[in-house]
Amino acid sequence: MEVRAKLENLKYKATLFPNLKEYESDKFQSGELSKKASFILNFKDNHFAVSQWKSPKRTRTYPYARVYDTMGMQTRITLIPFVKNEGFDGDQDYLQWDTVSLMSLLNVYVIIGYYGYAERNRNYDNKITNQIMDYAYLAEQIEQLSDYKSSALHWNLNQLEKCQFIAEKAKENYQKISAKLKIRLHSLGGIDDRIRILKDNVQKFKKFSRKLSAEAQNREFQTLQPKENLIEKKAKLTVRNYLGGEYHFTIDELRIERDSLILMEKKNSSKAKYPNVSDIKDGFVKLMLFTNLADTRIESESYKHISVLGLTSSVFKGFCHSQMPDEEIGEVLKSNSFSTKQQKTVLSVFNEGRINNFMIFLMDNHHPEYQNQILEI
Repeated sequence: MEVRAKLENLKYKATLFPNLKEYESDKFQSGELSKKASFILNFKDNHFAVSQWKSPKRTRTYPYARVYDTMGMQTRITLIPFVKNEGFDGDQDYLQWDTVSLMSLLNVYVIIGYYGYAERNRNYDNKITNQIMDYAYLAEQIEQLSDYKSSALHWNLNQLEKCQFIAEKAKENYQKISAKLKIRLHSLGGIDDRIRILKDNVQKFKKFSRKLSAEAQNREFQTLQPKENLIEKKAKLTVRNYLGGEYHFTIDELRIERDSLILMEKKNSSKAKYPNVSDIKDGFVKLMLFTNLADTRIESESYKHISVLGLTSSVFKGFCHSQMPDEEIGEVLKSNSFSTKQQKTVLSVFNEGRINNFMIFLMDNHHPEYQNQILEI
């Protein structure tokens, strides 16, 4: 089943910000901050909130959570590698257009980079690790951004125009890394494919990447991940924005209640009482979209929609949800031996749902009937 919707504006109030550390530009340019997930960068009298992706693939290492942590600052930058080749014994991932487009919707400035350094992974014959991007190039881009007056959308489109140069630098550097470390990498033909496409124009790149994104959506739609604990069926979600761009997502669970669609993002923990906060923040970024959808349809039929973040656990007993009074939630958490700090975390998570008009629940995943009780409230 496929849900189609439009997104014209994106309004969301994020509340679970960490206290990001501040660094000066010299530490950035030297590459000392390459392992930092999110931080504030003081760069020529500007204060940028910066997040870094460890891979261009958005289903790895909670990159959305890293972006979420910067949402409290006015100017937000995210650094994404164009390609990450981990060697023949590892993975190879490429940046997709929809990733850049989503960041544009969140008003996040994207800087696309390339890796310039790597070390041999001693546990494999043909795998590299500790990859570090070219921070001199990234610093040049941030310097240009310091004087930039237009929107994240226009900046990000300009970044795509530079992808041919970035792709060629990525290919060149990986060839040097392979020769220096005497390690077999994945074929660089995929980079050549993208360079050829980019030479024509950015529009073809968008079209090609959307095709790959749609194929990824189909794979995710058909695959149940081990960490997922689902009750309803998955569904495809295709969102079109005012620019005509399309975003291909998978709704973890879709439930139809009369004239309403319940769109659920699910996060599960098999060992802890609730999913970790990074996983929850990753879910929040999806809810930023869900809560702002308009003209939600299945085929030609229009529906209202309700957004839900479901947190499930194999060791939690009972259930609680964000529409309950805090006192009742606290009793359920205490019965599960939550510490004061853990209670505060869950209440803060629930409060973000209240502020942004979506429901959050936490329940024992051994009792799927609890979900029916929660959603029928």
